Amino acid sequence: MNTAKIEEGRELVRQAEKCMKTSLLKWRPEYDLAADYYTKAATAFRIGKSYDQSKDSLLKAVDCYKHNTAWFHAARCYEQIILICKETNNLLQIEEYANKAANLYQQHGSPEAAAAALDKAAKVVEQKHPDMALRFYQHALEVSMIEDSSRSAIEYCSKVSRILVKLRMYDQAADALRREIGLNQQCESYGQIGRLAVVLVMVQLARGDQVAAEKAFKEWGNCCDAREVQTLEMLLQAYDDEDPDTAMRALSSPFIKHMDVEYALLAREVPLPQGMQAASKADVIKNATASYTSPNADVSQSHGGAGDAANEEDEEGGLC
Repeated sequence: MNTAKIEEGRELVRQAEKCMKTSLLKWRPEYDLAADYYTKAATAFRIGKSYDQSKDSLLKAVDCYKHNTAWFHAARCYEQIILICKETNNLLQIEEYANKAANLYQQHGSPEAAAAALDKAAKVVEQKHPDMALRFYQHALEVSMIEDSSRSAIEYCSKVSRILVKLRMYDQAADALRREIGLNQQCESYGQIGRLAVVLVMVQLARGDQVAAEKAFKEWGNCCDAREVQTLEMLLQAYDDEDPDTAMRALSSPFIKHMDVEYALLAREVPLPQGMQAASKADVIKNATASYTSPNADVSQSHGGAGDAANEEDEEGGLC
């Protein structure tokens, strides 16, 4: 710990507290000056690696900014707290502060800043807490849709789709992909729609719904390039024929392997069709045992032999 920086932070806190005091001649605290001292103190504490004091100073700065309705600066303080949570590995606390920052940015009239704050928070937690990152991206998508920013909405919708696939939440992933396709239609990004059609077919197959997979191809296949069409036709025909080998070849296509990591891994998760294999004949061991003969067959044969002998005798007697 850097004791000099910590002492500097404490001195700045004392200055902030003086600004907060009132007197006969000063009826209202000087919130703007106090907030400035608290934020500087937070920086000093952070450099000195006294993270608890840094976080406490930022929270006090937030209160000061709120008194002055300085929503943007208050939101920035919450973003600084998120960075402290990252450094101290308190990732579960990030969700509270990220949502507060986003709400204050929106209150200030800066939806782009709100979505960006949620996006940054999602990147911090995505590796260890993808479910939390999913909520951040969904929130950012909602903010972008309110702002009617199609480009930003496509970006966040894409991130939602990828995380849902990563978490194997295929029902929701199918809905998200259809929504992403719709947003790309608005921007006339037909090449991207073709790639998403491939992913949607794989997601439907992962759900075990071959009919929905074929429907997705019929609906969006006209946006696919020749390579994508050939692969999807091979894949769906393999499911019709219950041919796992052909399905595996289709899912191992080079362009699928070079898709986003989540989608490349999805291709390995898709269950292959189960082909009908003929039962193998049992091997016959020669001379292992005598062939089975029905006892009734022996009796009938013996009766038949006796009858024939009698007939022969009658014929001989008749001749005599």
